[in-house]
This record gives sequence, structure tokens and C-alpha cells, in this order.
Amino acid sequence: MTESSFDDLAFLPLGGTGEIGMNFNLYRCGGRWLAVDCGIGFAGPAFPEAEILVADPGFIAARRNTLLGLVLTHAHEDHLGAVAHLWPELGCPVYATPFAATMLRRKLAEAQLLAAVKLIVVAPGGEIDLPPFRVRMIPVAHSIPEAQALAIETPAGLILHTGDWKLDPNPLIGPPTDEAALAALGERGVLAMICDSTNAMVEGHSGSEAEVRRNLAALIRGMEGRIAVTCFASNVARVESIALAAQAAGRRVALVGRALRNLDAAARACGYFAALPPFVTEDAANDIADDELLILVTGSQGEPRSALARIASDAHPHIALGEGDTVLFSSRVIPGNEQAIGLMQDNLVRRGVRVMTEGDHMIHVSGHPARDELRRLYRLVRPRYVVPVHGEWRHLAAQAELAHEMGVRPFLIEDGDIVTLAPGAPEVAESAPVGRLAVDGRRLLPLAGDVMAARRRMLRDGVVVASVAVDQAGRLRGRAQISAPGLFAPGDEEALALADDFASALADLPASLRQDGAGLQDAARAALRRVLGRRLQKRPKVEIHVLRV
Repeated sequence: MTESSFDDLAFLPLGGTGEIGMNFNLYRCGGRWLAVDCGIGFAGPAFPEAEILVADPGFIAARRNTLLGLVLTHAHEDHLGAVAHLWPELGCPVYATPFAATMLRRKLAEAQLLAAVKLIVVAPGGEIDLPPFRVRMIPVAHSIPEAQALAIETPAGLILHTGDWKLDPNPLIGPPTDEAALAALGERGVLAMICDSTNAMVEGHSGSEAEVRRNLAALIRGMEGRIAVTCFASNVARVESIALAAQAAGRRVALVGRALRNLDAAARACGYFAALPPFVTEDAANDIADDELLILVTGSQGEPRSALARIASDAHPHIALGEGDTVLFSSRVIPGNEQAIGLMQDNLVRRGVRVMTEGDHMIHVSGHPARDELRRLYRLVRPRYVVPVHGEWRHLAAQAELAHEMGVRPFLIEDGDIVTLAPGAPEVAESAPVGRLAVDGRRLLPLAGDVMAARRRMLRDGVVVASVAVDQAGRLRGRAQISAPGLFAPGDEEALALADDFASALADLPASLRQDGAGLQDAARAALRRVLGRRLQKRPKVEIHVLRV
């Protein structure tokens, strides 16, 4: 079977399968490729040398002349946050709904790519014709406006790419999931469903935003003092619910945090928040009495530089919380963030703040389907095969088990597996190279590359810089200087002793070697490593500066 055959249909995840976040998916048919989503991931404690990760686009970048387009299912960072970083490698048109396009334009402008990227706005429920692919968007409920599943028609069969979704009869912003459209696909015959697995281990139903709105209104109405609420900054319905609850309690709402300000601008530009008055700026919040103020703040995941983390450590320039105030966490804990969130909550409680979470009251529901919703989708769509995505291995395996229960054959794959969906029974007969790149300012660095490896080593063992002056005869002049930030404080006696040991080791070298520029550099580096090993039992990264006098 050749790659140019229109009977050949394959699916390849470069990111987001076997992990949460960094969603980047590819479909191949007739030698042409279609990309779906291009998101970021967060490095977490496993990779302290990095903060934001993106999937390595090398495989598709090498085939960019066959890449027809990139379709975005919705505006969450793990689905569109990498576009501005990776588009120069892709160079293809980008298709998005109005809200996702509005959120993306800001990112492209910051990256100075707005004029370069061909961004095509597609109405929710619209169609995209990119032969041999024909893509129809199907509105689904999620925790952000205008989320879309994708019905991808090809000569080899019909695919449903669910994106992120749930079944919420009253999602508050936007329509419920279009179950009639999904059932119509099932009547036509769906070859394979590429399906969200985030909550595949959770029995029951994910719950409704409408219930959260009622609970928030009841809670906020009975509170005194300053109230701060934190939630995922992309959840337009939740932000509206919090604002309406504050309004009903006679409170004005101050937005604190850049992500919330950006969301507010995008939502209002797309016609959302029409019933809400303008929010108060954070620097004007202190002009409002405590019992008349609600602070909507970023930082639900304990991000160290977030607004709430700075408030909790009393380091925010405008906002302070203390005795008699309350913070509501209208969010869930993303795995890996438990320690950071716990530390932030401890800091708040230490200041006399009452902390309330979804464990105390139902003030959060997930935007992803639990098992009852997955079962309902299977009954509507009736796919021949399912490929679980958007989850770690345990989530994928849980959906595979549910697929067996529903009489559907699952295919468990990971990033880099190319599963041929047609012709014949699906199989993984090929693979693509995959990797992760760390976002470092405007640079992208291989997570497994030399720069990040050096950064890991410096984080673990530190860095030591030694400076020494040597004359033309190879004699040491003056005292060797040692700088070791993170290992020694300035003027530390141990650092001075280390410098003396280093100088003694250099003095023991043959005079001919001390006169050789490159040879002395290498020998000094080895000598410093030996001295450090004896004194510190560490192997920090070392740098040598030799000054010839």
C-alpha cells in the first residue's frame, strides 16, 4: 500500500496520547495530511528545567508541502497554545471558530505572526473542504465556548474526532452537545472514533454548569468580608456565573490576572458577557468596601507567578487578603499540581483566610465526559473502532475497557504510533519520530538536548565558575576566584578554601602544560572537578576562565 492511495487512511498523534495536554494530531489520506489541534503542555515537577512544552513538529514539518491545514477544535491552551510557536514549521492555513480565532490572534500578534498566518474563521457547525478531507464541525458542550467535534469524511471512511466534550443539558454558554448530529453520523456509519479519555476512569456523569451557578450564588450571598474566587481562566460560563452571583449579592467584580483580562476582552469581542457590566481593574479594587467586592483571580493550579500565589504570600502590588476573607477554588486539582496548590492554600490559611474547594461544596464540574456520557456517545455514534486519546495510559486503558463493554474494538496507541484505519483492519505498522520541545522565551529547545541537560544538571548540582590569571611562563598570578551561586554564599569560607585547593592543583601541573592555552583550559576543568568531588561529593557543571597576563 502506497502513501498516495486514497484507500489509505491513517491517524498519527504527535502529542496528547499517553499524556494530558500538548494535543497535536495528524490524519493522512491520499498522501495528504490534515492537522487537528496544536497545544502546549506543562512540564511539571518531572522537568523542573522547563515550564511549557510543545510537541516536536519535525515529522510533519518535513512534509509541510502535503499539509493541507490545521483545524482547531477549541480555544484551550492544550489545543491551540502551541500554534504561535510551531506555525513557522507548518506554514499551513489555520481554521478556527470565532472565539478560538480571537484568542489565537492575540498570541500570533505577540509572536509577530499575525500578518503571516492565514487564519480562516469557521462558524460553529460549519464545514471545511480540503480534499481528500471534508470536515464538518459539530458543536459540543465543554468548559469553553464554541468547542467542536469534527466529522472527518474521506474516501476511505468517516472519522469522528471528538475533541474535548461532555453532555451537559444546560451548559449556560452556547448550545448543548448536538446529539442529533452525532446520531446521524452513527446512521451513516462511522469507521473510527478518536475520543477524549480524560475522565474515562470516573463513573457517573460529569455534572452541569447550571448546578454550579446555583451553588455559587447561594454561597456568595451569605458571605462577609472580601471574597476571592479562582477558576480556570478559559471557562467563560464559570466566569459569568461568578459575576452574576456577585451582582446578586451586591458586590462588584475585580479581575486580577492577565489571563482573565484576555478572556474578558475575547469574550466581549465575540458577544459574550453582554449582560455583565465592565469589571473593575485590580488597582481600583481597594476603593471598594470589602463587603461590596468580589475578586476573580488567576492561579487555581498554584502557579508560582500567578496572581493568587502572590496574594497568598502577601507579594501582590494591589490585592491583599486576611482575617475574615474567603477564597473559593471553583476548579479541580490537575494531577501534578497538588503540592503547589497545597502550599498556596497553606499560605492563605496562615493569613487567616478561609479556603473552600469542590470538596466542600459543588462549585466545580469537569468539562470532560465521565463513563455514563461515554456510554451514551458510543450508543449514538456506533463506531467500528475507537482510538482513545487525550489522557495518560491509565485513562486510555479505562476507555479501552469501556469500549469492549460497548462492543467496540479499541486500539491503544501512544504518541508516534501511526495507526492505519483503512483498508482492512486497523493496525500499527509504522511509527513517526516524536519528542518534546521546551519553550524558552522565543526559542524552542529539545527537552533531551544539550542545553536542557545542562540546565537539569545545574538545578541538581549547581554551577561553579573558576577564574585564574596565568603569566606567559605558566605561573599563577594572584588568587584564584570561585563563583558558585546556589552552592556558596559570597565570601563563604568553604569557597575560599576551594579556591586555594584549585590553585594548588593547578600549581602541580607541569610548566609546559600551564603554558599551553587549550591544554591548561582542559586540565584546569578536570582539576576543579576533582576538588569539587572531594569537598562537596557533587558534580556541578564547571566553567573555567583563564586570563593570560
